[in-house]
Amino acid sequence: MVLLILFLIGFGLAVSGGVTIIAYMNFLPVGVSWADYMIFVAGRPECYFLPAGILLMSITLFRHPNNL
Repeated sequence: MVLLILFLIGFGLAVSGGVTIIAYMNFLPVGVSWADYMIFVAGRPECYFLPAGILLMSITLFRHPNNL
């Protein structure tokens, strides 16, 4: 049960971070270059939710027992 809760927390973090990164892509049509966009995203703490969530989901999936 703990693994399921950790997986769902990781999924929520990944979705939140991914949506934030996609939302910040609205700066690109205004004239911001890709390099400036990457620097901006790297400086925003909420954008780190995506890799943290993917890492948490990966850990829980690899720790799940395989009862086949």
